[in-house]
Amino acid sequence: MIKDNKIISAQEADFKKLLDQDTTNIVQTGDIVKGTVIFASKAEVRLDIDGVIIGVVRGNELYFEADEYANLKTGDEVEATVIEEENENGELELSFKHTGQQKAWATLIDAFENKKIIKVKINDANKGGLIVSYGQIVGFLPVSQLAPKNYPRVNSGDKNKILDKLKFFVGSEIEGKVMAMDEKEEKLIISEKEAWQEKQKDIISQYKPGSIVDGTVIALTDFGMFVSFGQNLEGLIHISELAWQRIDNPSVLFKIGDVVRAEIISIDGSKIFLSAKKLIKDPWQNVGDKYKINQQVEGMILKINPFGLFIELDSDIHGLAHVSQLGLLPGQKINEIYKAGDKKNFVIVSVEPNDHRLGLSVAQINKASADNLVEDNVQKATVKRKKKTTNDLQKPVLDKKEVKVKKLNQLKK
Repeated sequence: MIKDNKIISAQEADFKKLLDQDTTNIVQTGDIVKGTVIFASKAEVRLDIDGVIIGVVRGNELYFEADEYANLKTGDEVEATVIEEENENGELELSFKHTGQQKAWATLIDAFENKKIIKVKINDANKGGLIVSYGQIVGFLPVSQLAPKNYPRVNSGDKNKILDKLKFFVGSEIEGKVMAMDEKEEKLIISEKEAWQEKQKDIISQYKPGSIVDGTVIALTDFGMFVSFGQNLEGLIHISELAWQRIDNPSVLFKIGDVVRAEIISIDGSKIFLSAKKLIKDPWQNVGDKYKINQQVEGMILKINPFGLFIELDSDIHGLAHVSQLGLLPGQKINEIYKAGDKKNFVIVSVEPNDHRLGLSVAQINKASADNLVEDNVQKATVKRKKKTTNDLQKPVLDKKEVKVKKLNQLKK
């Protein structure tokens, strides 16, 4: 009997211990619990929590965006967040979504603090950039933060054309770094360019200003052209560095696919600036052998600006005829008198080889013409006065009697 009482006492002790353990481990809303999958489908997932209670995840609380929750099968262990302590079936109502987002934010915080590269999915595009997501956390990748190879280069900066190029990326994944984030505000800014810089910094370090590179023209813009060279590197040749003469559009000299040689003139992080004209002999070095001050030359008007005319003297040397040197009359407008493409005669008024400048004047030609005209008129007036004086001297002089007789004869008639 005593033996039986001892057995009963032991069972009561175990039961009390179990009750105490259950009381200690009672879960509450917001807790994260770990369970074993006993059933999984696209509609719901059921978990065994410590062999004590069943938890269920269903509907919007599933989280297929994360690999951890996307392909669950029986026997898998997984974490979930309690969103209801007891549902209509007496089960724990759980959420993968909440847990997944907490983990996603933790990953993003770590990536931001430690400058790690992550992958994001591109869901949409607008004129300012790309709408991306990490799991179900939505972020933004500004167009300025795209890597050079993906940056939409469009002449004149047409935003509609830029948007068309950005839409091409929708549905794909892209590597980037977290530029800025705020979990409370649900703000996330991603930079692909920073991730690209991280990968390319060792390659870029192999180059320095003065290095000569051979590359291929991959884009033309109104401010210059982009050249691809080396191991996925890219440089910009500004329009002022394409040639020694003035160029209004790079497409006049180059087209996409052309192979060019250029010199690196500066490197700023991942930005590499090149010059093609540095490898071409400067035609201005010997400009004085061909053009001199007061020389009259013929030139073609390339461009008309409010401050003057850009004139092509030959394929290498261009000059400027300032508006003050055009001989315009009060009220005359420069674009009413001069037209692009017209050829005119000019006088060279200044030559500055070091600054690549040559000044021209139309006014001096007009002044010379005016001076000549004045001189011609003076000469003609002088001749006319001399002729009149000679004629006057050659007329016969009549005395008073002859004049009187002449008048009487006229009256008789």
